[in-house]
Amino acid sequence: MRIMCIGDVVGSVGCRFLRDRLPSVKRFNGVDLVICNGENSADGNGMTAVSAHYLFDSGVDAITLGNHAFRRQEVYGMLDENPFIVRPANFPDRVPGKGIINLDMGRRIVTIINLMGNMGMDDGLENAFDCADRLLEQAESKIILLDFHAETTSEKRALGYYLDGRVSAVFGTHTHVQTSDAQVLPNGTGYITDLGMTGTIHSVLGVKTDIIINRFRTKLPARFELADGACRLEAALFEIDDKNGKCLNAESMRIE
Repeated sequence: MRIMCIGDVVGSVGCRFLRDRLPSVKRFNGVDLVICNGENSADGNGMTAVSAHYLFDSGVDAITLGNHAFRRQEVYGMLDENPFIVRPANFPDRVPGKGIINLDMGRRIVTIINLMGNMGMDDGLENAFDCADRLLEQAESKIILLDFHAETTSEKRALGYYLDGRVSAVFGTHTHVQTSDAQVLPNGTGYITDLGMTGTIHSVLGVKTDIIINRFRTKLPARFELADGACRLEAALFEIDDKNGKCLNAESMRIE
């Protein structure tokens, strides 16, 4: 099974670029399942029902989220009702949405888990490592994919090795900068520290550069505006053995 995991889609600019490129990328690479992080898919952060449906209509099969999962209250009902959206599981159980989903794809079931890091994110969340242990008991498939929405490379690497051999793939999101370490870990788990971003190339994480530069120089608050121009889709492709859930190959992707 070939599974494509797409880095944080940033705003309407990123959504439109994904729609333009994804169909041909799926055909060329024989992709069976597409997962993307949609927590920034709405202009101004968060996800709306409109941006979520746009991603699904563009060929995305499942959407993962992150620290902006609850930015838009209008989407809370959708988080509860849509079986193809997963939010970080280590938020309290009383918040909207699900932290694990089991997708029935006919000949096989695929389990998708979403976690958020504790380092530099929100120390009040359940420990990501303990949460992963708990959720693996709910998995209905040997094919288990985990989006780890985290800030530090060390925490991401550590969780990858902690789960090596117990999940099919661990892919990091949140930093919007693709890392060059796509690999298969010793016990058969595919891994990449960060998938990267789908959005404007000449930007600071998708935002106009002058806005971010001025914020760093002055410390003054500023309204973020999406950058325009040429875009890039960044992702990873994992080839998974259907029988045992082990990753056979992991490679990063960058499409312009």
